[in-house]
Amino acid sequence: MQYLINEFLRTLVMISLKGYFNKIVIEGKENIPKNTPILLVANHQNALIDPLLLATHTGLKPSFLTRASVFKKSFVAKLLNFIHMLPVYRVRDGFSTIQQNQGTFDQTYEVLRKNGSVIIFAEGSHSLNRNLRPLSKGFTRIAFGFKEKYPGTTPVILPVALDYSAHKRSGSIARVSIGKVIPVDMPPAKSGLLTKSVQAALANLVVEIPDENYDAQLEKLIENQVDVSSREDVEVFLKTGQVPKPVKPATGLTNKLMKIFNFPLYWLWLLKKPGVKDPVFSSTWKFLIGFALAPAYYLMLIWLATSSSLGSWALAFLIMALVSVIINKNPQE
Repeated sequence: MQYLINEFLRTLVMISLKGYFNKIVIEGKENIPKNTPILLVANHQNALIDPLLLATHTGLKPSFLTRASVFKKSFVAKLLNFIHMLPVYRVRDGFSTIQQNQGTFDQTYEVLRKNGSVIIFAEGSHSLNRNLRPLSKGFTRIAFGFKEKYPGTTPVILPVALDYSAHKRSGSIARVSIGKVIPVDMPPAKSGLLTKSVQAALANLVVEIPDENYDAQLEKLIENQVDVSSREDVEVFLKTGQVPKPVKPATGLTNKLMKIFNFPLYWLWLLKKPGVKDPVFSSTWKFLIGFALAPAYYLMLIWLATSSSLGSWALAFLIMALVSVIINKNPQE
């Protein structure tokens, strides 16, 4: 039953993500190994959107390591465990809680033992900036701990980059770039080498805009119609000033139409927006509002179209609401 529910939710989330984004690009899917314990190590730029994309567009059925603070309520903890999310305790959660990580690691080992996959956002926090931050060493502890518990196994690290043309906007581009696997075939004493290897692999995948004059360089990239979700295009422009594949400029008109014909959902976002203190969660809340309430909104329009005097008007409004979601496109930011 749990498997069926998870598959149903995965399908719904996949459809919803395709509606939320104008385009989802997956690169390097052929690099994903089969019948192998996989530690998927990714950068973290877009809160809940990052793990949802990885869970629905990689072909994997992963477990996730996430901050323990969201597990405080028992009901929430049961729900998160049901969808394969595992808590990671940090020093900020209280030094005494760190020892509880061993239970999480043991669950992770069992997932890997069955040739499953576990996603780790190794930067340790999220950021809207388009560059890679230093990786924490937690994933190496899991990799070597698994090898120690199950000698003879060879887990692999799968580096994956997540990049966006506009982190906070719907109707944008999401890009998932999957690198080549890094086998964990060295002794634990070489954990520092493993961390450096993964850092280098991710650095070759993630869009990198130098911190120096970051805002000015980002503005210049956007003005010159460079696809800021593409590491290759950004790198070429910063080095040569050339734009290999200019992106078509978006006026935001289709986004305005989407807001008009889906106004109840947009209105709920306007109510929620002042309470979203961290802008990294903007897309998360927009997506969750649509995911949870859009079906009810469309069903109401269907009911009005079939059972009220507003029939033809409601049907036209429903069609425009759906079409406006499909064609929704927002400028880069």
